[in-house]
Amino acid sequence: MRLRSFAALALAVACSGCMVGPDYHRPSAPVPVAYKELAGWTIARPQDGMMRGAWWAIYDDKLLDSLERQVNINNQTVKEFEAAYRNAVALVREAQSGLYPTVGVDTGVTRSSGGGGGGFSGSSGSGGFSRGPQTQFTLEGSADWAPDLWGKIRREVESSKAAAQVSAADLANAELSAQATLATDYFNLRAEDSLTRLLQETVAAYRRALQITENQYNAGTISRADVVTSEAQLQSVVAQLAGVGVLRAQYEHAIAILTGHTPDQLSIPFSPLPDTVPVVPPGLPSTLLERRPDIAAAERAMQEENALIGVAVAAYYPTISLSALGGFVGNPVGQLFNAANRVWSLGAAASEPLFEGGLRPAQVAAARATYDQAVATYRQTVLTAFQQVEDELAALRIYEQQAVAQATAVASAQRAVDVTLNEYRAGTVVYTAVITEQEQLLSDEQAALTVLQNRLVASVALIQSLGGGWTTQDLPSCCRLTTASALAGAVP
Repeated sequence: MRLRSFAALALAVACSGCMVGPDYHRPSAPVPVAYKELAGWTIARPQDGMMRGAWWAIYDDKLLDSLERQVNINNQTVKEFEAAYRNAVALVREAQSGLYPTVGVDTGVTRSSGGGGGGFSGSSGSGGFSRGPQTQFTLEGSADWAPDLWGKIRREVESSKAAAQVSAADLANAELSAQATLATDYFNLRAEDSLTRLLQETVAAYRRALQITENQYNAGTISRADVVTSEAQLQSVVAQLAGVGVLRAQYEHAIAILTGHTPDQLSIPFSPLPDTVPVVPPGLPSTLLERRPDIAAAERAMQEENALIGVAVAAYYPTISLSALGGFVGNPVGQLFNAANRVWSLGAAASEPLFEGGLRPAQVAAARATYDQAVATYRQTVLTAFQQVEDELAALRIYEQQAVAQATAVASAQRAVDVTLNEYRAGTVVYTAVITEQEQLLSDEQAALTVLQNRLVASVALIQSLGGGWTTQDLPSCCRLTTASALAGAVP
């Protein structure tokens, strides 16, 4: 009965408790009305490129899709962040345990004696008292509780939940970073394949040119110098072709590591770059605050530090603890539960340090400074995010313009090679003119390939800058604070 009374008292004390320290309100952050670069950037129609989770599906590459899906399963960096998240969730449960009483049960048996040897005898001889060894059985239940009157533990739980969400956002950011790195390496590898194909086609063209010079030489219309010059030009491209494999192998090895494999376990077949670059609609600037896991992590870190201010403020108030004990002590064990053997106790204690040399004000000041640091980090993260999106939008716009101009240059260079080679056959120009035009064509084709590579890499970077297919709604609900409106990702 008394234990039930203690529990009722404890519940009443808990319900009457308050929470000291500031409640969290999401600070404002600089958000532009529109993207500066969006006006000059054409969005694809229809919007099949809208990201819906597996953002890399926009490239319509089955091999890339297969590789990307291995990242979340096998990538060791992702596994590291996943383990950190599980640890953070466990710390939430650990903090929540402080809200409840500690209940225990003690059982024991004691054998004791009132004196040594044969016991104790009184002075009256046969009429004296003598006691031998005694056995005592004990069964007791206990409860101890420090009610959270000032909200210190609840603030610790709030901080731990926010920390778990920081860890969840960090995990999402690690996944996105690994996925984007893999896609970048993949397109760089494909660029090497495209370069290989370009150089192979150039070698074939130069072999045909060499055959023309040999035919001209055999006909006696040119000197041997033209043949030697043509051979030298051909071997130069052959040597360049042989060196392409170095970078390709490195990209392939990097992709193997990203997917959790050793380099010998992955072999990517030859395939050139796709001819088109998908366009990713960036959406409104305000939605960026909901779609980037690093912004979510920075925002959650603010609530984590804000709650710790309350923890520091709660240290000003006394610590109150309640205890209760009830049970039975007696002998023999068969009669242990008789009313005469019942024992109980209730207790309460309070403690408050009187002098600590300014420790608590310093702790509160440190907590507030750490929160201010988290606010600055959040706002800087937001600013950096908008910069990155603008950078990639600008890159895509400029690269698209460059691609159009470069395609025109390639077409013009190809016509120049055809005309000059025909004139050489007719004997109206020297062979150095042919070489000049051929080298210009190769240079323009390599530049066009580089532009295409840059456009694909920039599209990956834009998707990463936009947060991929992630949103704040992907934060784990098991750790979501129901009273925190910021978790909905609403723009301030």
